[in-house]
Amino acid sequence: MKRFKHILLVFDPQVTSKATVDRARSLARDNGARVTLLSVVPQPPSDQLLVDGGPPREQIAAELAAERLEQCRAMAEYVGATGVEATPRVTVGTAFIEVIREVLRGGHDLVMLTAEAERGLARRLFGSTSLQLMRKCPCPVWVLKPTQGERFARILAAVDTSGGAADVERDQLNPKILQLAVSLARSDQAELHLVQAWSLFGEGYLRVRGDLHAGAIRNLRKAARERYQERVRRLLAGLDLDGIPLHLHFPRSEDAARAIIRLARAEHTDLLVLGTVCRTGIAGFFIGNTAEKVLGAVDRSVLTVKPEGFVTPVTLEAV
Repeated sequence: MKRFKHILLVFDPQVTSKATVDRARSLARDNGARVTLLSVVPQPPSDQLLVDGGPPREQIAAELAAERLEQCRAMAEYVGATGVEATPRVTVGTAFIEVIREVLRGGHDLVMLTAEAERGLARRLFGSTSLQLMRKCPCPVWVLKPTQGERFARILAAVDTSGGAADVERDQLNPKILQLAVSLARSDQAELHLVQAWSLFGEGYLRVRGDLHAGAIRNLRKAARERYQERVRRLLAGLDLDGIPLHLHFPRSEDAARAIIRLARAEHTDLLVLGTVCRTGIAGFFIGNTAEKVLGAVDRSVLTVKPEGFVTPVTLEAV
């Protein structure tokens, strides 16, 4: 997958798995890319009570950052042992904000991190930092399961060709999703599954108010499915798929997220490649209902891609 030049690896000694570090290291080696290891130390809360005579909050943060920098340097040496240029960095603040600021400053083209696996009433693989990055980071974000193995066996790419000619964001995202998924499938010798959920627009109305018999509805469904199949064939036409086991899935469902989640589980895929788009009119604020639902339910590694021109709401701090 020779498309990345400057990888940002988010390093948290309590979360980051060796598998994530090894994947970043091998990806950088294969791409001739640099790696920056960024570790973010939380800002001490302003309302925290301090012991009389104890060190001030600023000193506590500085000492924690110095300790973290030593850990980050040791990991950078491990990454650099194979000839990869690896640079450690430590900052203090809110994790996702500092990561995005580093992307903006350093021109990184990929962020990699280990999923936080948050627990609560319902256990979720992705915690706040992962989700915020997938929503707001301008470059692709690759979040890996803590238990991820050395290679992926089955990769699922989710495309959406239903936007029509005027939907520029989706037109840009679909080729990106497929190019990344195909590259990964080739490098990992994995199966590639492609899903395009679809439905017949206004089917309920046509059945009840349109006075169409069952045979006519079936014909309309068949025509709609064939249109989606043709669009997907056109997307695949320019890709080198030689030697990659390819499986195409066209589930009929008005809930694309549910169809994607079900397929990911049924096919036991271990990586989902997904496009995220802004739909609220507020730059970078919301990634779309389908992506939100999928990310809230899947329990596998995810690589998310943004459309060209995506603007993050995070800005560089004032100088």
